[in-house]
Amino acid sequence: MTIKTLAGALALLTSTAAMASDIIVHRDPGCGCCGKWAALVKAGLGLPVTIVDDPARAAFDDRRGVPKDLRSCHTAIIDGMVFEGHVPAADMKRLLATRPKGITGLAVAGMPMGSPGMEVAGMRAQGYDVIAFGPGGRRVFAHHG
Repeated sequence: MTIKTLAGALALLTSTAAMASDIIVHRDPGCGCCGKWAALVKAGLGLPVTIVDDPARAAFDDRRGVPKDLRSCHTAIIDGMVFEGHVPAADMKRLLATRPKGITGLAVAGMPMGSPGMEVAGMRAQGYDVIAFGPGGRRVFAHHG
């Protein structure tokens, strides 16, 4: 990697961090795994996290354009981007840095065992996909496991 390439990558990461705002997480009221996920994301992104117990979260997801088949137990908003379910912080960082055209968010459908916030000692982690969605359609953004 050249100095110029390294400097460009550093500038991209710095500008992404500078433009990112606080993280607002709407969760199913009282869900415990959402708090675990939020703590991991706060550590991974270095941003404050506010958790809102939202009994009308399905309507919130409808307004944010989250496809019904990709929904989970919580929805986070960062700088207008939507993160549904147990999306890893590294994938969130990459989306915020690149902002691909036609993509409004990322989702991990359901609650896969071993995804961030769903780790259970003695339980084998499941493989799962992180799906990018938006007006440009859907695609696999990352695969884990």
